[in-house]
Amino acid sequence: MIHILEGAIFIKDIEIFLTKIKEISKGKDTVILALDADKLAGKEHLMFAIEKAMKSFKTGRNIANDLGKEIMLYAAGTRQINRAMNIGVHNGNNNIALVAIGDDVDLSLFEEITRKHVLQYEGSKNGALVEIFNITDEEIQVVGVERIPELVLERVALVDVLK
Repeated sequence: MIHILEGAIFIKDIEIFLTKIKEISKGKDTVILALDADKLAGKEHLMFAIEKAMKSFKTGRNIANDLGKEIMLYAAGTRQINRAMNIGVHNGNNNIALVAIGDDVDLSLFEEITRKHVLQYEGSKNGALVEIFNITDEEIQVVGVERIPELVLERVALVDVLK
């Protein structure tokens, strides 16, 4: 089962926050990861990446050794884990998409996240999306700026081709 909690959070120390995620999922058949919602082109982008990552594990074509990292690779449209980490959360203010996969998941333990809709695509995300997904001016001129989310989905799909 896939659970997504979206909202805003101030992370004082990223290592402490990531340790909390590890502790909550420890000993359970659960994957929890935190992504920067400002670097996601909407829920469709996130769900597509999750589905592609889960399929890669089922077929044995995964790149990463765990599902959370595989999701990040697909969500970032890359095979390089260091590039994929750019879509993770960071110290300071974050719009967060907290993804949990598993049956025994309690996201209420993340009370520091102020629930609000931050995942949906908005034009304010274009700068980050263009940079992360290496979308060229030429591509935007051809398809139009409003189709940036489709170009992002294309990059996610291309991860399979690059394997």
